[in-house]
Amino acid sequence: MALTRGDDYPIHQTAEPVAYAGTDRNFYDRYFFNGYEATGDGDAMFAAAFGVYPHLNIADAAFCWMKDGRQVNLHASRWLEMERMDLSVGPIAIEVLEPLRRLRITVEAPDQRISAQITFEGRSFPIEEPRFTRRVGPRTLLDYTRLTQNGRYEGWVEVDGVRHDVSGFVGTRDRSWGVRPIGARDPQEMAPQVPPQFFWLWTPCVFPDGDFFFHTNDDEHGRAWNRRAVWAPLGSERDGVTDFDTVSYSIDWRSGTRHADFGMISLGGGNEITLEPQAEFFMLGLGYGHPVWGHGLNHGRLKVEREDLVLADLDRTLPFHLHVQALVNVTWRRPDGSKRAGRGVFEQLALGPHTPSGFKSILDMAP
Repeated sequence: MALTRGDDYPIHQTAEPVAYAGTDRNFYDRYFFNGYEATGDGDAMFAAAFGVYPHLNIADAAFCWMKDGRQVNLHASRWLEMERMDLSVGPIAIEVLEPLRRLRITVEAPDQRISAQITFEGRSFPIEEPRFTRRVGPRTLLDYTRLTQNGRYEGWVEVDGVRHDVSGFVGTRDRSWGVRPIGARDPQEMAPQVPPQFFWLWTPCVFPDGDFFFHTNDDEHGRAWNRRAVWAPLGSERDGVTDFDTVSYSIDWRSGTRHADFGMISLGGGNEITLEPQAEFFMLGLGYGHPVWGHGLNHGRLKVEREDLVLADLDRTLPFHLHVQALVNVTWRRPDGSKRAGRGVFEQLALGPHTPSGFKSILDMAP
């Protein structure tokens, strides 16, 4: 029997029950959130994620708190039981209060000494990023869609008995769905074998009067195969955004790493945005590249685990430490000489060669 609660809603896309999502075993459907202080140089930040993998019959979730150079990660995984309308995994739950506007994150993990009640409210209508489709030879590596929305938060996070007020935090949430590598690695490599290469930058930024979004996926030569830059005025609706047709970027990479010391985005016409990293959140806390808690892996009917990281002690040359979101102070310099100040994240994942960055092999580091 494949009928689930979702079949009582008019959301079907094919003649099949909602439990089925085409025929690709790598189909996924995912929520992501981050939040941080709107001003200042502090490193306080939370992040959350929830994903379902219908053809693996797995759901997993994570919640993270970073402050004072320490990152606490709560991981949870369960069997999906084909029920996609249940937005909880153990102690972590997502609730859609008003679609495309308000959502709530709840964490209640007394054994791991982590709890949270956080409500997100969008600042403007979400943007839809261009569809991401990438093939390696004949094999589809990526084929997904993502909506992205900046917002403000109300609520609190409690870790080890200390409660932190996150009301007034700002940040970003996204929803993505489609195909990407999940679960156990495919044991059969491409023929002939293709060395891995993936270059990704994502910079959602919050300004008092609106939101700026930039992302790029580059090939090994630095040619963008998916790139967009958008300005969304505060309170804008579906068609209220401005796209920038001419956009480029530059990065100063920190010696001995693949993490940025400084970034600049040029929008043409004398508009430049600078990104100054203040702290780095490690995305493996949400399962990205995690050697144990990678997305879609089978941990049994239910498993929950806490992980503590001292960020200064991490070896940044390890593959699963490459992927970060840097908290950044942001300055937009306009053609008339005026400035717009804001805050955001500067997500970076640079694996394999990237000629503009000087990377020549899978894991060589900046000189």
